[in-house]
Amino acid sequence: MLPKDLIRLKHMLDSANAAISFTQGRLRKDLDTDRQLLSALTRELEILGEAANYISQSTQSNIPEIPWKQIISMRNRLIHAYFDVSEYCLEYCAKHPSTFLPNLRKNHSRFRRSLLIINNKNRFF
Repeated sequence: MLPKDLIRLKHMLDSANAAISFTQGRLRKDLDTDRQLLSALTRELEILGEAANYISQSTQSNIPEIPWKQIISMRNRLIHAYFDVSEYCLEYCAKHPSTFLPNLRKNHSRFRRSLLIINNKNRFF
């Protein structure tokens, strides 16, 4: 795995964890009334998708459990069609167990081990 891929994978994990933590204990209607929450969740999803977009095809192929196209498509939608993104969709991505955020978080230990190995060898972080 390329060192740049590991750094971006770390960014993805950090953003996924942040997005999930922002929505814990919150209701869907909070996204209607709390602009800061809405902006923070949107930003973390954008970062997640941007990082995914720059991970090499070989690394993406080696980690098939991450839905790369779905994550990148969500980022593109948030950036280019921001006016047509439903708060329900954002909340669903962060909370529903079948979506990419909880799945990414669930499988994070595999990725964290890789990050720690590279960190110890090359001192990237």
